[in-house]
Amino acid sequence: MGSYKGANVYLVYLCIHMYMSTMTTIRISHQTKELLDDLKHHKKESYENVIGRLATMAYDDEPLSDEEIEDMKASLEDIRAGRVKSLKAVRDELGI
Repeated sequence: MGSYKGANVYLVYLCIHMYMSTMTTIRISHQTKELLDDLKHHKKESYENVIGRLATMAYDDEPLSDEEIEDMKASLEDIRAGRVKSLKAVRDELGI
């Protein structure tokens, strides 16, 4: 642990596996380290695993299609134009 421009900074070592294993160092703030600590599944889980899990969760392997985006835009236009029904009205129509 060291000091970087007057702020407490933690060094996190990551092992990147591609064609060969290499190590790199990143600087994170104390607050970020605490967030990463809170996200550990168990006390001895590595930061490599925590960061890798977060990166995997952030990646969208099923992005929206152009058709889905256009449908969402049309839905927003309907809402703005007041073409909506309450949940009660839909239930009444369906008899539930």
